[in-house]
Amino acid sequence: MSIGSVMAISLSGMQAQTQKLSATASNVANALTPGYNRLETQFNTTASGGVSASTFPSGQPSLPESSNVDIASEMLSLIQAELAFKANASAWESGADMWDVLKTIVRD
Repeated sequence: MSIGSVMAISLSGMQAQTQKLSATASNVANALTPGYNRLETQFNTTASGGVSASTFPSGQPSLPESSNVDIASEMLSLIQAELAFKANASAWESGADMWDVLKTIVRD
């Protein structure tokens, strides 16, 4: 696997986690909105080895005058997205560092 592939895969992971974070933020913002359907994010692998995300409503709220958002679950989702984003960012930075080392070797 090339350095460019590693960086592309980690970038796709960061983009997927950003989409999850956006859906979670929407859920928190609309937790008290009557009839709001919680958004869920599903991750899928791509042919290139990366990941893609899709967001969809989870279903009908239990009562029309309430939403189906659990704030504790949303906070856990925020923490998971943050940690996964940081892990992908670390992998991307490692790839960038390797590029720098290779450029130095080629110049010498």
